[in-house]
Amino acid sequence: MDFTLTEEQRAFQSTARDFLNKEVVPFRAEWDRREAVDTALIPKLGELGFFGLTIPEEYGGLGGDYITYCLGMEELGRADSAVRGIVSVSMGLFGKIVLAHGTEEQKQRWLPGIADGSLLGCFGLTEPDSGSDPGSLRTRAVREGTDWVLSGTKIFITNGTWADVCVVFARTGGPGPKGVSAFLVPTDLPGFETTEIHGKLGLRGQATAEIRLDGVRVPADAMVGEEGQGFAIAMGSLDKGRVSVGAGCTGIIAGCLDAAVEYTTERTQFGRPIASFQLIQDMIAEMSVDVDCARLLTWRAAEMIERDDPELAVAASKAKLFASEAAVKAANLAVQALGGYGYVDEYPVQKYLRDARVMTLYEGTSQIQKLLIGRAETGVSAFV
Repeated sequence: MDFTLTEEQRAFQSTARDFLNKEVVPFRAEWDRREAVDTALIPKLGELGFFGLTIPEEYGGLGGDYITYCLGMEELGRADSAVRGIVSVSMGLFGKIVLAHGTEEQKQRWLPGIADGSLLGCFGLTEPDSGSDPGSLRTRAVREGTDWVLSGTKIFITNGTWADVCVVFARTGGPGPKGVSAFLVPTDLPGFETTEIHGKLGLRGQATAEIRLDGVRVPADAMVGEEGQGFAIAMGSLDKGRVSVGAGCTGIIAGCLDAAVEYTTERTQFGRPIASFQLIQDMIAEMSVDVDCARLLTWRAAEMIERDDPELAVAASKAKLFASEAAVKAANLAVQALGGYGYVDEYPVQKYLRDARVMTLYEGTSQIQKLLIGRAETGVSAFV
């Protein structure tokens, strides 16, 4: 399997890094402190093409491949994972659902705005009582004439207070996964209410919200896919979303490695750079190996998306599991390497640590990934 980057991919990677070093890196500590990314950044990201990666040109996107997508997510993760979340949820979860399952009318209505960043989407799956068990969600959609009326609560929704449209997963039938359908719901409709969640450990700059749906009425053509297909749509989108998380975590590891190398080669103790001490080199080596492993696992899964490989789900779980856990480890090592300086926000490694921690939780916890991988290897379900 050849992972040699093309000239176009390298050009995008370089352009993305230069842009983020100018427009994001100098401001990430401030955004983290005030718990809000400057939304003026969003159209700039759109202009550069971040929101249009993998969306076909006919809908306003770049039509790029998934390796290029991973390169973009990695650079965003290196710069600021809060910004990566804005992009990967709007384009990677919402946009790809519309692209894969939407009608032509739905694609024409939503994708051009998503691709250029003039519209933001969010992904309304998680509920207060159903995180790792989305098949038991309680939000309901009841048919009234030609409309559907939605009621329920969603929690921890990235872009929730900023989004123009939300893909809402709601129960239209009986219990279990087969009773769930998906709807494209504009956020300005009566009864759609949001509250931003503050005080997060990490990803503080990104808007994370609770969404309350109180009799939100949408027409029948707001349903995306077929009735009862919502759970399958959600799970399929999360497979690709886990590739995005893996790429973002690769960026975190790379950022930790860069910060640790820079600091330890300049910092002297006992008359020599601390990078010359074997235990510091051990930390650097751990990060260097892990960034390569995370990147290759992620690129393998991305290449499988291109081939529509039926083994994608397992590959995506492996990439997400390894990369997220390695990101936490790398950030811990980087803080240790920087000592007391690693504990203050003048340096980025403490933010990498806080941002990395949630990566083992969302879009499927590490424990869920292990269950999925174990079930695939043994053919025996671990679920009761």
